[in-house]
Order: sequence, then C-alpha cells, then structure tokens
Amino acid sequence: MGVGSLILLILCGVAFCGLGIGISKLIAPSSKNSQKLEAYECGIPTEGGTWVQYNVGYYLFALIFLVFDVEIVFLFPWAVVLREVGMVAFVEVLIFVFILFLGLLYAWKKGALKWQ
Repeated sequence: MGVGSLILLILCGVAFCGLGIGISKLIAPSSKNSQKLEAYECGIPTEGGTWVQYNVGYYLFALIFLVFDVEIVFLFPWAVVLREVGMVAFVEVLIFVFILFLGLLYAWKKGALKWQ
C-alpha cells in the first residue's frame, strides 16, 4: 500500500460523506419558519436570555472522568499481554496507577468530586 492507496481512501471518504449530505438535502423534507431559528424547538417560548453559565464543577467532574477513562484504555492492552511483558511492566503500571490515584486524592481534597 502506497501513497496512491491513501489518496484514494481519502477521496472515497470525502465523496461518501458529500454524497450522503447531498442526497439528504435533496430527499429530506424541510420547512423554513421562524420557530426553526429559535434556540430550542420545544414549543415553549424562551424567557430571558438563552445563555446559561454552568458551574465549573461539572466540567471538572467530566475531565476527571475522562482521565480515568483514558487510564482504562491504557490498562486493557497491558492486561492482555501481562504474562509476556514480565515483572518490570507490572511495576511500571503500578507506578502509573499510583500517580493517577494521587491525582484522584488531589481532586477529592480540592472538592472537585462534590456534586453541587
């Protein structure tokens, strides 16, 4: 597989996406009215401004979840080949998990895990 295959793959991907979007524009029913331009289409008129600022704690909670989700992504392949990689890799993973545990303790101490 060379550069030509990669270029063909990219062109096919772009053509596939463009063709799908074009066909949906032609076939899908659409209506143009003022309600479609509102922030929410629930049928209830909005009161006040539609910009709502969320508590930063929600974002911190989500970021902590992502950190531990990525940890699982790294640990799963290691667990599959645990017998082949030996004791050195086991110690390295223990250090990795310990560092993440310290991060969890830090977040807990700062109150990032409290649901407000």
